[in-house]
Amino acid sequence: MWRPSVLTIFPEVFPGPLGASLAGKALAAGTWSLAVTDIRSFATDKHRTVDDTPAGGGPGMVMKADVLGRAIDAVAQDERPRLLLSPRGAPLTQNRVENLAASAGVVLVCGRFEGVDERVIAGRGLEEVSVGDYVLSGGEIAAMALIDACVRLLPGVMGAAASSTEESFAGGLLEYPQYTRPQLWEGWPIPEVLL
Repeated sequence: MWRPSVLTIFPEVFPGPLGASLAGKALAAGTWSLAVTDIRSFATDKHRTVDDTPAGGGPGMVMKADVLGRAIDAVAQDERPRLLLSPRGAPLTQNRVENLAASAGVVLVCGRFEGVDERVIAGRGLEEVSVGDYVLSGGEIAAMALIDACVRLLPGVMGAAASSTEESFAGGLLEYPQYTRPQLWEGWPIPEVLL
C-alpha cells in the first residue's frame, strides 16, 4: 500500500478531490492510504501558534522550526522521502512522480506564509519540490497534485494498463491530439488518418 502523509495547518481540506474519481476509488479500495496531521497540534501555547515574524525583518510570517520539527518527528519515522512543497523547489517531473509512486510513499510538508524556517528544512532533510513557477497560498493544493499524479500510477488504479504508458510525458514527449465521436462536429471532421 502506498502511504502519503501530509502535514498541514488546514487538515480539513483533505482528501478533497483525492476522495473522488480514480484516486477516491483506490483510496476506498485500500490501494493507498492518506494520513493527515495538523501541524497546530504540535504548538505549545494556548493560541496554537505555528508562525512568527521573519528574523531580520521583512513582511509576512515564517513557519516556526520548533513546532514544525516536532510535527515532522511524529510522522516521519521511516525512510519515505520528506518533501516540502515550495515554489523555490526543484520542478516536479513525471520521472520524479514515477519514482515516488514506486516507493512506499512520501511525507509532504505543506508550507504557508513567507515560507518555512530554513533550519527545519536542513535539520529534517526536507527536499523542496515545486509544482510550477508561481506562488500558491500554501502547499495543500500542490500536495494534492503530487499525490494524484502518483496514485494514478499505482497498479490497478487506471482501467487499462497502457493508459499510463501512452500519455503525455511518456518517453519524454507530449501526447498527440485526441478525437472521438461524432465523426463531424460543427464542421470539424476527425482527421482522415484516424479513420
